[in-house]
Amino acid sequence: MSDTRTPSSTDPAPYDALLLLSFGGPEGPEDVVPFLENVTRGRGIPKERLAEVGKHYFLFGGVSPINEQNRELLAALRADFAGHGLDLPVYWGNRNWAPYLVDALREIADAGHRRVLVLATSAYAGYSGCRQYRENLADALAALAAEGRPELTVAKLRHFYNHPGFVEPMIDATLAALAELPDGAREKARLAFTTHSIPTAMAESSGAPDDPARGTPGGAYVAQHLEVARLIAAAVAERTGVPGRPWELVYQSRSGAPHIPWLEPDICDHLAAQHADGAAAVVMVPIGFVSDHMEVKYDLDTEAVAKAAELGLPVARAATVGADPRFAAAVRELVLERAAADRGEPVTRCALGGFGPSHDVCATACCPNPRAPRPAAAQA
Repeated sequence: MSDTRTPSSTDPAPYDALLLLSFGGPEGPEDVVPFLENVTRGRGIPKERLAEVGKHYFLFGGVSPINEQNRELLAALRADFAGHGLDLPVYWGNRNWAPYLVDALREIADAGHRRVLVLATSAYAGYSGCRQYRENLADALAALAAEGRPELTVAKLRHFYNHPGFVEPMIDATLAALAELPDGAREKARLAFTTHSIPTAMAESSGAPDDPARGTPGGAYVAQHLEVARLIAAAVAERTGVPGRPWELVYQSRSGAPHIPWLEPDICDHLAAQHADGAAAVVMVPIGFVSDHMEVKYDLDTEAVAKAAELGLPVARAATVGADPRFAAAVRELVLERAAADRGEPVTRCALGGFGPSHDVCATACCPNPRAPRPAAAQA
């Protein structure tokens, strides 16, 4: 990690606003199918199928936790900025549900802001976690231009997967989950680091063209997750005094056609394999997610926990970063380092592990669209 955690200046210039950009989720039963129509638009999926896909939302009253969690993060960012003298208004918009991205940018433009930093709630390289957000930004900017609104410049903050403000809360969450296990199982418990499965072809093309990780199996998407898992596992070993604890990167939330290869193993298959191998317990650590939204609440807390109960395998689930004050502070650091860099000032960037800080500006060929090329904002 670098020696300097906080840039010396609290000047956000040349930027005058920050946009928290997230996925969005339904906030009532009547929202579920329209929300899923937004998510799957252009794929020709019938409403009957969407209602079936949405069954896990209906188990929770049709409400995804993600919007409320984004409200908490929004409040945490505003409080951190105000407490550290950073005068930068923070807005919030979603890709797939209200408040919509285009409405947030419209509000930003109407307030007189012109240069906007964007924090996407995805820590890693990849099409769905980076480029698709930038495509949505390009669409929204085009819509505003068609309305005759003033031009906005947007810049996406770098990937923060290896920033201490993301990793350190996950270490503490893993330790807390271990503490929930029975005494006889705790020291022998294994770690399962989980993230969203994606098609293997999409994974292999993830990252910048000149990123060495892109040429590895699974591309930058898998390599970055493995780095975070390694960092957490090493810290947990040091703090618990239990070296050599087995761990593995596993996947969840697959949604694609069965004939298309996706990243494996699935978390439920992994739990079965661990049980067959004599594991005493497993801690699930959702490093691929910023908050405890539906894919954590359902796929882990419901499906995976039910599978573990069926097997008789003790499990615990670590919390996600959410609105942890350390994460809010990390966002402030990312804002100020990017502002200083764009002013041409020297800046020390925080990063743990061996990959170093990610790039500021995505290359045109980063994380290509798997269907067809589309315009994307915030790229070289």
